[in-house]
Amino acid sequence: MPRSSTLLFILIATIAVECNVEKPTLPKFPAILVFGDSTVDTGNNNYILTPFKGDHPPYGLDFPGSFSTGRFSNGKLVPDILASMMGLKETIPPFLDPNLSDREILTGVSFASAGSGFDELTTSLSRVIPMSKQPRLFEQYVKRVEGVVGRDEAGRILSGALVIVSAGTNDFIFNYYDVPTRRIQFVTVGMYQDFLLNKLQNMVKELYNLGCRKMVVSGLPPIGCLPIQITTKSPILRSCSRKENADAQSYNHKLEKQLLPQLEAELPRSKIVYVDSYNPLMDMINDPHKYGKFFSKICVRNISCRFVETRRGCCGTGFLEAGPLCTQLTPVCANPSQYLFWDSIHPGESTYRILSEKLSASLLTKLSLF
Repeated sequence: MPRSSTLLFILIATIAVECNVEKPTLPKFPAILVFGDSTVDTGNNNYILTPFKGDHPPYGLDFPGSFSTGRFSNGKLVPDILASMMGLKETIPPFLDPNLSDREILTGVSFASAGSGFDELTTSLSRVIPMSKQPRLFEQYVKRVEGVVGRDEAGRILSGALVIVSAGTNDFIFNYYDVPTRRIQFVTVGMYQDFLLNKLQNMVKELYNLGCRKMVVSGLPPIGCLPIQITTKSPILRSCSRKENADAQSYNHKLEKQLLPQLEAELPRSKIVYVDSYNPLMDMINDPHKYGKFFSKICVRNISCRFVETRRGCCGTGFLEAGPLCTQLTPVCANPSQYLFWDSIHPGESTYRILSEKLSASLLTKLSLF
């Protein structure tokens, strides 16, 4: 056979093999159950008395139908995107929605509340649902699931569900940095970190005792690079707070290397995975242009995710606006996909989609054989 024909044959054979290889998929979970703060609250705060709401324009600008659902973003959050990637459903509804169908209940809900934290002091003024009270809502959820499918099937759903826990940022901002109430009691940030990690540990054990087995726990983001923190600490130079970022990193190290492995060892048949949000976000902040071509397929509005702004939000000036300060009267940027942050605290949908891509790869690696 001539050399050119041989090369052509090899090329065709290679393409044929590659086309027949199935792409790896996410582990199959019967439901997604979510606990946390505004990063994963899909609308629970709509149903409680609090000013911490995202139920008004321009929130939801890029959500299907441009509907303000209570999500603190221009579009979907990570749990929504993961549910869609898994083929489970397109969005994760809030548990407090009184119109939830049995089907929605069985495939997962969010118990999260914007403004929440592990520290009870974090929610003392806002009156949102603290992390310690979210398992009480989960108990109600378990009873309803048992009423729909019976106790045995409910146990199967709970043990197979993907449980997401995402909180901690509000605790540091509200109690230690901007309003340093806890500094009187905890003279070092390490002491306050341990206090919060103990609260997290208690919650994970509580969820385990209620039937959860597969959990992903998110670490802290680079708190010092949130636009509102930059405004507070460096309004002129607009530089990140190194101290707050260093504190987030040390907290994450304790969580990833010490607490979660210890919990997994203590709780039989559990799998508890650490989720790194710090390094992906820092990479987007420090090298935004690398996220252009590679991630263009996952951006909203078919606009390339070449971030052009990483230190202020799309809503208003982007320096302070969030929640009740980001309203229908507040101007928004022309292309939200080009802003890493939607408001002065929360990422936009494009950022969440990139984080979801990275999280899905982690889940595939760590949970596929579990």
